[in-house]
Amino acid sequence: MSQNSPQTNEASLHAVDYWQVLRNRYGIILLTFLLVFLTAAVITRVMPRKYSSTAVVQVNNPGQGFGSNLGILESRQYFATQFEVISAAKTLKVVAEALDLKNKWALRDEDAVVGVLKGMVETKLRPGTDLIEITVLHIDPEVAKEVAAEVAIAYQNRRNQEEAARAENQLDALDAEIEDQKDKVEAKRKVLDTIVRITGRPYFEGSQNSPESMESLLAKMADRDVFDLKKNRDQYRIYLEKLEELDKEQVLRYAAELPVDNNSVRTLHTEYLATKRELEANKASGLGARHPTMMVQQERLAGLREDLDSAVATLRESLATNYEMISEQLLVMEDTSQKQQDELVELATEMHDYKEATRDYESALALLQELKLTHSAERVGLRSPKEPITIQEDPKVGTKPVSPKVTLNLVLGAVIGLIFGIAIAFFLEYVDTSVKSLEDVERFLQVPVLAVIPKDVGVLHKQSGMSPDAEAYRILRTNIEFNRKNPEDNSITVVSGGAGEGKSTTLVNLAYVCAQGGYTTLMIDADLRRPRLHTFFDINNSVGLTNYLTTDLMLEDVILQTPVDNLYFMPSGVLPADAAGILNSRRMSELVQDVKQRFDLVLIDSPPILGVSDASVLASEVDLTMIVVQHRKLPRNMLLRVKQAVENVGGQVIGVVLNNVDIRSDNQYQYYTSYYTYYAPSAEPETRSNRKVVDAKKSPAPTQSNDSDLY
Repeated sequence: MSQNSPQTNEASLHAVDYWQVLRNRYGIILLTFLLVFLTAAVITRVMPRKYSSTAVVQVNNPGQGFGSNLGILESRQYFATQFEVISAAKTLKVVAEALDLKNKWALRDEDAVVGVLKGMVETKLRPGTDLIEITVLHIDPEVAKEVAAEVAIAYQNRRNQEEAARAENQLDALDAEIEDQKDKVEAKRKVLDTIVRITGRPYFEGSQNSPESMESLLAKMADRDVFDLKKNRDQYRIYLEKLEELDKEQVLRYAAELPVDNNSVRTLHTEYLATKRELEANKASGLGARHPTMMVQQERLAGLREDLDSAVATLRESLATNYEMISEQLLVMEDTSQKQQDELVELATEMHDYKEATRDYESALALLQELKLTHSAERVGLRSPKEPITIQEDPKVGTKPVSPKVTLNLVLGAVIGLIFGIAIAFFLEYVDTSVKSLEDVERFLQVPVLAVIPKDVGVLHKQSGMSPDAEAYRILRTNIEFNRKNPEDNSITVVSGGAGEGKSTTLVNLAYVCAQGGYTTLMIDADLRRPRLHTFFDINNSVGLTNYLTTDLMLEDVILQTPVDNLYFMPSGVLPADAAGILNSRRMSELVQDVKQRFDLVLIDSPPILGVSDASVLASEVDLTMIVVQHRKLPRNMLLRVKQAVENVGGQVIGVVLNNVDIRSDNQYQYYTSYYTYYAPSAEPETRSNRKVVDAKKSPAPTQSNDSDLY
């Protein structure tokens, strides 16, 4: 046996085609489907008819809209909270009291009424809106309408009360905070007054010009004056230095260009240059130095030069004077600026506490003003009407029941029944370890499948020779010929794991087909527990195998010829008390050896091998053992035990016959079995008068004197 057979992966053993599973288990699927569907139909039929009535309310979130400021998560949480508020016991108690439901429904207390109402009320949000649908289900449509209307009103009133209480609490909190802030402002004012008295600097409420800012402005002005004086002083110094460096002619020109007030040098220098040009012009015209005009002009030019020198000297003195004066002013202004800076530093030190106290006081005062404004706004909002909940649609009386949903329940029942049936089918297929295919046999038993016998095959010798079912047994006959290693091995016992697997029918039909093929075939009914072979031929079972084994009867006395040519039969005889002991005898061994010499093929029927030891004894006596396995019956482990039981006594398993296969539902066998119907014989069965399994010299039948009884 192959080593990997017992350890084959369980998943691979159940790797079957899904459609094949559905076809094989369609009965279970249909039964489950009908049971679930009928159950759903019955439950739907007995369920009470309920009517619905719906009130639609709009939730107005105070101060903000759901679509703008609230995020998606916050909006879902808000509406989920409102759903809980609607179905809360506090809301439903108001409804119960308003409709007097305790007395109308004859319940023991309000808690029981609230429990019933919780089961009636359903809430949901209309997608994309702020509208909540309050739906009430009840067997009475009028009651459903009344309860829906009262739930909407109770919810609206509760939200109005909660909103009013919330606003009042906010106002009370603001009043307390305003009073507390007033005390803080007064304390800050006292601290500021103390600092004002210490520093001597007054505080003007609302003034933006602090003493520190005025001092800073004066210091900046003094710095600017110092800068201007330095600039002027440096400018005058430059003028004086330049006048000292230039010669007389350059000095005249430079002095005439100086940007100073009352500069007489500029006018004299202009006149001087004009007179000089006239003198040069007259000289060029030919006038001599002694010419009166020339002399007048020379005297005038000399006088202008003296005036220029005098004016330049005066200008230099004026510049020096201004330089000295500005330098003295600069010293005074620098001293003043330094004092301003010192005073500013001192003021900044003194103003630190002043500024801090002022800032604290002004901040506290501003917060007080803001609280007062908020309080006023809240007060105005409280006085104006608010509607956190608006009833948009009043409930109406339902005209048609909404529960149970007949169509939905039946569809769900059908779907669930189908799914459940398919699940059961696959589960049964998974837990089913019986033989389902040829591969199962060859994988676990490691022996070939000799033939696949279709379901509901009858006894062939009672049917027409044209029956296509005979072809399956012809295949079996051929496979036996080619699978036995020794041509002398012509005694075969047919065994099965349990009763009712078609072992005896398989033996009779195989014997009939072999006899048709020209084999002299002997059937021995060695099932000494429940013999059946005689019933196939309507033969008396009183004398047979047991009589031969326990008495001195001759072999010809217990072998009978059947109506079928070449087919002989040995009945079981009287049933003994110790069947296994009789079969496990020397005379039985001699019997097997004797019939092997007389017949081409000996087929021995036996009881189930797992039930009694008879079959094991027969397996040890004969040449070959053929196992008949009913399709989808015994677990694979039991079949493995059948093979082991044969091998443990020294028997040789030639192969397996897979019996009772429903080829209409098992697609994998249709190809294997359907072809022989096409090739089924259309004439008389074949004869093989010259073909023998054993030596041709051997007689096909006993040759004793009473041949008439044998044949």
